[in-house]
Amino acid sequence: MTLMPPTGSLIPADAPFSAQQESWLAGFIAGIAAAGRRDDAAADAPTATVDVLFGTQTGNAEFLADELVAGARARGLGGRATALDAVTPEQLAAMSHVLVVTSTYGEGEMPDNAMLFWEALQSDTAPRLEGLRYAVLGLGDRGYDDFCQAAKLVDTRLEQLGAGRLHERADCDVDFEEPAAQWTAAVLERLVAETGATATPVTDSPVVPRTRSPWNKRTPYRSRLAVNRLLSSSRSAKEIRHYEFDLGDSGMTYEAGDALAVVPLNDDALVGALLTHLGASGDEKAAEALRAEREIRTPSKELIADLVERAPSSELAAVVAHGDRSDLDSWLWGRDVLDLLRDAGPAAAPRLAELLPLLRPLQARQYSISSSPLAHPGSVHLTVASVRYGTGSRAYEGVASTYLADRVGEDGAVGVFVQPNASFGVPADDDAPMVMIGPGTGVAPFRGFLHERAARGATGRNWLFYGDRHRGTDFVYEDELTRLRKDGVLTELDLAFSRDQAEKVYVQTRMRERSRELYGWLEEGAHVYVCGDASRMAKDVEAALLGVVAEQRGRGDDDAAEYLAELRRAKRYVRDVY
Repeated sequence: MTLMPPTGSLIPADAPFSAQQESWLAGFIAGIAAAGRRDDAAADAPTATVDVLFGTQTGNAEFLADELVAGARARGLGGRATALDAVTPEQLAAMSHVLVVTSTYGEGEMPDNAMLFWEALQSDTAPRLEGLRYAVLGLGDRGYDDFCQAAKLVDTRLEQLGAGRLHERADCDVDFEEPAAQWTAAVLERLVAETGATATPVTDSPVVPRTRSPWNKRTPYRSRLAVNRLLSSSRSAKEIRHYEFDLGDSGMTYEAGDALAVVPLNDDALVGALLTHLGASGDEKAAEALRAEREIRTPSKELIADLVERAPSSELAAVVAHGDRSDLDSWLWGRDVLDLLRDAGPAAAPRLAELLPLLRPLQARQYSISSSPLAHPGSVHLTVASVRYGTGSRAYEGVASTYLADRVGEDGAVGVFVQPNASFGVPADDDAPMVMIGPGTGVAPFRGFLHERAARGATGRNWLFYGDRHRGTDFVYEDELTRLRKDGVLTELDLAFSRDQAEKVYVQTRMRERSRELYGWLEEGAHVYVCGDASRMAKDVEAALLGVVAEQRGRGDDDAAEYLAELRRAKRYVRDVY
């Protein structure tokens, strides 16, 4: 820095300052201070910036991404967390160090907020990435054949494009916390060594990870089930129930759109039948393990492999030998552990001590919350369909749905914890229109959304597409929705009861019927939400939405697909599907 005084301004020690000299001196002092600040900033500046990109369906990957950023900053690295869909391949190519944290959705698919990223990354026009260093962390469930497939695909594709692997990929099972923490520590240590980062924490615009609740799957809150009420008619083929849990003094918080995880117990009758089959009746320790710790409804891959080896002449072994995955899935549908043990035969069945390690841990079941903390303080509500089906010889029941319906007393305690879903919530802008599509129990979060907007005094218009089989027996929350409609909270309500007429009518039918109005809402900034069945409904609704856009814009299918992609990028088209 060079600052010269005005010409002829050498000043005697006791001389008074002129206005010009005072101005120069003030500038000189300010310049010194600014230079000092620049030197300090340069000393504190991070040596490298770590971009943490996340793909998430339920929020776990985003939570881990925030923790990675905080860990990087604590070690003198710059860090920022970004959803995968918000990053283009060109932006990716400009990054130096990238950590990808992604879950896998469905049968090996990308989570919703990573689909556009993956489409662009696997295209022939994706840029080379020789200047990029990366590592991938996958979240998944080993119970699925395509375990952590999204993470594996991203890892492989980055390598194909020339990026250098900073650390080996880690694939985490449902109990991901410990392996994820080990991977995080190892990756951050490698980054510090590779970039020469100092231990001085980066404090500019610090990222503070969301506070993790003390209530989680290891320490669930024992909540009192205050309300257990049948919503559907007793004449319905379905059994849909409304539950309310008392949060007491737990301090548990949630947002409309989050999920509540329920920690179930297995049915004592099924546990007893298993113990009898295994010749272990009266073993109380084993009974408790089967009741509270092990998954006995859905057979694990490990159990299937073990039984095929033990009983090569069984029906299961014949299906597996055929080598068709869809045939195996069809054969397994509806069967539980007891069915497979009976199929193997008494001579081939494993002993109890051999069986237990082959069973998956009993997992909490997540349900979309159907309440608003503003409208329902101190409680959280669920809308759950009880799963019951049967064959000629046996009756079967869902683990958590019938645990809540049948096996918890009115004042009984249920282990619960909140699973945040940051990407699925009411618009921050109270004036923004909102379109909700949720047939069956898919209406659950939208009940919460509507009560939330009413409590906030939001002025944005709200449109619900809802349906089920029969209006007379399956129209849940009819009184509430009618009242919300009358009060002006629910602007539009389109109903589709598929079996009430000769030709089946679904929510997507109603969407097409109101194509012009629906597109008009989109053009006015509406946020679109879909909740419910992923295998058919969500795909049919998306096809209908694409059809609406294509019809109204008149520019073809590619234009409609890009229009929907822009809605995704703007987080105006989000789904909570299962």
